[in-house]
Amino acid sequence: MLPEGILGKLENLEKRYRELQKRIQEVREPKELKRLSKELKDIEELYHLFQDYKKILKSIGETKELLEDRDEEIRKLAREELKSLYGKLEKLEGRIKEAFVKDEEDKRSIVLEIRAGTGGEEAALFAGDLLRMYQKFCERRGFKFNIVSFNKTSLGGYKEVVVLIEGEGAYSWFKYEKGVHRVQRVPITESGGRIHTSTATVAVIPQVEEGEVEIKEDEIKVETFRASGAGGQYVNTTETAVRITHLPTGIVVSCQDERSQYQNKRKALKILQSKLREYYKRKKEEEITKERKKQIGTGERSEKIRTYNFPQGRITDHRINLTLYKLREVLEEGELEPIVEALRKKELEEKLSKI
Repeated sequence: MLPEGILGKLENLEKRYRELQKRIQEVREPKELKRLSKELKDIEELYHLFQDYKKILKSIGETKELLEDRDEEIRKLAREELKSLYGKLEKLEGRIKEAFVKDEEDKRSIVLEIRAGTGGEEAALFAGDLLRMYQKFCERRGFKFNIVSFNKTSLGGYKEVVVLIEGEGAYSWFKYEKGVHRVQRVPITESGGRIHTSTATVAVIPQVEEGEVEIKEDEIKVETFRASGAGGQYVNTTETAVRITHLPTGIVVSCQDERSQYQNKRKALKILQSKLREYYKRKKEEEITKERKKQIGTGERSEKIRTYNFPQGRITDHRINLTLYKLREVLEEGELEPIVEALRKKELEEKLSKI
């Protein structure tokens, strides 16, 4: 059975759902109709899950009565049916709990930013490793992976790189990657064979939806420059790359992956809108400085969410004290699912405990 706190909220949600259905039939003002329709859509999934939950409970009650039947065959069928019903009930309870605490931004695509932290060239090489790990993970999940700007080093590492990751539910998988990632290994630049510790920071920003954030032309400064390909092997002869500065906030976005200036500007504006939405959201909550430090920190070795230890072939997520000896599978093949699922379970437990 679901906890009393959740059942009470579901009953209130059911009542609200029916009120909204009635109100939508009566209201004529377009803005109010849009607001009510959005609220109805937001609670629709939970409403239908609750209806299914009540139907199963009713079926369980009716089937239990058959256990008192004189016919042994009927009692046997009833026991088998109950086993099936309780299995369905358990799965449904899990779905309800997940839907109950679901982040409204989980379904969004994202802007992913990776920056080299402490450790010089080795940190830049590690940032490149994380980039490839996420690319592999996107291939596994069917997400579209598109590098839009980067600052590459002479050894093939990345001082910073920005990626658009598009697909239903991308944020639900990547939101746990925010923070400082630490690597422990012998760098290729180390002649003495000593293990070094370096870091890279990861930020994950939900993409905006159409018309969600408005940017006025007089609020931005648009600059163009020549785009270079990976490793500097190709240099564009025309200024197709675009850099946009949002003057009120100082936020700067660059895009150089498209062939035309128009396409790069369009993509850069999309990323800027996402960053502005995140910026104003944090400012409204009056925790912008605290939240950013929490998400990406300073890049110091002491601030970490996860450690990748090469000598031991170990990966440890410090938020849940999870250690897996599958470094190659995670870092080279993008097998992040076991880590994300464990983090998701922990988050679910914490949210449910507050209801």
